[in-house]
This record gives sequence, C-alpha cells and structure tokens, in this order.
Amino acid sequence: MDKVSFHSGAWIDYQEALDWYDARSARAAAGFQAAINAAVDRIVEAPQRWPLCDDRHRMYIMRRYPFSIVYRVEDDDVYIIAIAHSSRDAGYWDDRS
Repeated sequence: MDKVSFHSGAWIDYQEALDWYDARSARAAAGFQAAINAAVDRIVEAPQRWPLCDDRHRMYIMRRYPFSIVYRVEDDDVYIIAIAHSSRDAGYWDDRS
C-alpha cells in the first residue's frame, strides 16, 4: 500500500465522532482516535481481508466503538469513504465517489 486518503465526508464523520467523545471525556476521545488509527493500519496491512459491502467497497467493523470504516482499494491506495456510525442509515455514503 502506498497511501491512505480520506474522502472529505469521511473526515467530517471522524471529526464529528471525535468531538462527541471529547465532549464527554478526553480519555474516551483518545481511545477512539487510537482505535481508528489501529483499524486503518490493519486495513492497510491487508485491505482485501474485510468483506465487500457492495461491488467496490469493503467494510471494517470496529469492535469497541459502534462504527465501521467503509473503504475501497484503488491501485495500491486505500480510499476511506466513511466512518459510519452503526445507527446511521446504511449507505448514506453512497454518493461519495
């Protein structure tokens, strides 16, 4: 893998979640941030490991936090489409190219 990039909407998803945790506890926010970083590292390590959720996107389901990372692989890059909370409507990120 050469690089990881975030769709602007995925970055907003992440920032909003991080802000939510930070408003409750700096420790919770740090834990969320570490969990996202670890998840991205695991995705980069073996991007084909996680299942397809449609014809071109894969989904990494986080264990400790109610979020999934939706991503796709383009050439040798990982493109993160959404940091999706489990209570959001499925596919809200469909229009993110």
